Amino acid sequence: MKVRSAVLAQTGRPLDVRELTLDPPGEGELLVRIEAAGLCHSDLSVIDGSRPRPLPMALGHEAAGVVAASRSPEFADGDHVVLTFVPACGACPPCVSGRPALCVPGAAANRAGSLLGGGRRLGEVFHHLGVSAFSEYAVVSARSAVKVPAGLPFEVAALFGCAVLTGAGAALHAAGIGPRDSVAVFGLGGVGLSALLAAKAAGAGTLIAVDVVEGKRDLALALGATHAVPGGEHAVEHVRDLTGGGAVKVVDTTGVAPVLAQAYAATAPGGVTVTVGLPAPGAGLTIPALSLVAEEKTLRGSYLGSCVPRRDVPRFIGMYTSGVLPVDRLLSGRLRLDQVNEGFDRLRSGQAVRQVVLMR
Repeated sequence: MKVRSAVLAQTGRPLDVRELTLDPPGEGELLVRIEAAGLCHSDLSVIDGSRPRPLPMALGHEAAGVVAASRSPEFADGDHVVLTFVPACGACPPCVSGRPALCVPGAAANRAGSLLGGGRRLGEVFHHLGVSAFSEYAVVSARSAVKVPAGLPFEVAALFGCAVLTGAGAALHAAGIGPRDSVAVFGLGGVGLSALLAAKAAGAGTLIAVDVVEGKRDLALALGATHAVPGGEHAVEHVRDLTGGGAVKVVDTTGVAPVLAQAYAATAPGGVTVTVGLPAPGAGLTIPALSLVAEEKTLRGSYLGSCVPRRDVPRFIGMYTSGVLPVDRLLSGRLRLDQVNEGFDRLRSGQAVRQVVLMR
């Protein structure tokens, strides 16, 4: 079938919305009619070249839609689904141990720009993280899909595929934020604000939002942050002053190594720093090695929010529908597919939190 898709042909260049031929799904795969797809910094990092990927590539990895044709017994035509960016095989050691975000075949397929079952369904164009959601239709592995309630608006449902899984998961699973914990979140995009909302839902006490953009700090305060401080050279000092020596739980979502170093410095002795951002592959990090022992600090990474999507997507949707995780308030723009480059310009400049391309 013929579909319109947004394709990156060359690093640093705008996406080209063009017509592609999409092959039908193979065994264990789904044809999904994409309804909404979010713009994420992970897409932008491929466009700008900080995350090298094979090109040309049809981008987009955070999406929701409807199953148009199923080759999997787990799904039926008409099912509403959220697509996630790690297709977990279910059989490799990380999957068996309950860590599907680290799926070995899934990671290999994502690096290769293929689907989990092998090969591509877009001819010479590569898939982005097994999804390629900036498209009218996508063929995905059934392992990339999670069923969701039909009544959930698509533009909200899409956020659960990346921003909410990554941010809320990092806060609740990796950082283990609990009642009365002092918390700081560095970076207030869709992922950071999802982490902040989850921290609030978990009962955090002092909840500090850190970002260079004033409008994002204002939004964080409206969403429940107790304090908002500017990112930059004085951020660590502000967090320490507000918490009496450092926050017990700190989440960094920026993907900027110097900011991660600040987040670690703003963490209290005995505390935990969790990072979910994706720095450039060659970026290094310098921290005081002694502090890991003498201050019993923990620094850990979290991919896909350390989540199990088929468990956590329904859980987080339940928190949304009950009113404790109002992620719909993160939506800062709705776009047509042919406006996708304008959306990435806004994301790059820091003007946007979470924009969504609506396909219809």
